[in-house]
Amino acid sequence: MAERRIRSGLVGELSAEFAGTLILILFGCGVVAQVSAGGALTDPAGGLGDHDSIAWAWGLGVTLGVYVAARLSGAHLNPAVTVALAAFKGFPWRKVAPYALAQTAGAFVAALLVRWNYSEALAKADPGHTIKTQGVFSTLPGNGNPALPVHEWGAFRDQVIGTAILLLLIMAITDMLNTPPGANLGPFVIGLVVVAIGMAWGTNAGYAINPARDFGPRLASFFTGYGGAWRDQYGNLYFWVPIIGPLVGGLLGAGLYKVFISRFLPSAEPEPPGRVPASKD
Repeated sequence: MAERRIRSGLVGELSAEFAGTLILILFGCGVVAQVSAGGALTDPAGGLGDHDSIAWAWGLGVTLGVYVAARLSGAHLNPAVTVALAAFKGFPWRKVAPYALAQTAGAFVAALLVRWNYSEALAKADPGHTIKTQGVFSTLPGNGNPALPVHEWGAFRDQVIGTAILLLLIMAITDMLNTPPGANLGPFVIGLVVVAIGMAWGTNAGYAINPARDFGPRLASFFTGYGGAWRDQYGNLYFWVPIIGPLVGGLLGAGLYKVFISRFLPSAEPEPPGRVPASKD
């Protein structure tokens, strides 16, 4: 019976990670599809258009996804978060791969829904399903603009830095020994962090900062007509950048928080490993 309860618990956690990441991508890829397809139909350059609406929708997607999943799984919604929590917060390593798979599956299914819903608009804006609208689903160096001379290693650097910022702030916001947001506002503040990263760190590589967010939709786009999904606008293999970069950056950011902040905080009863703390209010 105990083993059955353990398995049921993990199933519930994976279900929550799937659902939370699905919500994140429905809003994130959905807003890029709306802006990109609409912009391509009204602007010959086919630019992504309204950057601010994209940044806000991604941030709100994170907030809403965390509210969906937090009670059951801690709402990681991001393999970089899961790996960092395993390395620095006692989250079980045996759960890392299942969490990452559930997160990627949620992102994949959400991207398929976005692709289906916007199929007519995307076909009109980009009949060949090329790099012109690939950015709806996955990130590209310089947001796919060849006029911005950003290549794989520049984008890799960007992803390391952006994800380090994300994890340092997540660790601070969810640390009950620090000054976490009250009244269950933690998910909202984390969403604002993503908005800020999008506004400040979005040009070089599209701020994936999440391997599941990029790989799941990239895979969905490949299966639905985007034959060049694995490459960037220069023809180089690029899919690895928003996978490896965030994993490295997440460990770096969480490590920096431990070195500079958490080891100096007063000790208290430890938090459940890998969970977003509930408010005491």
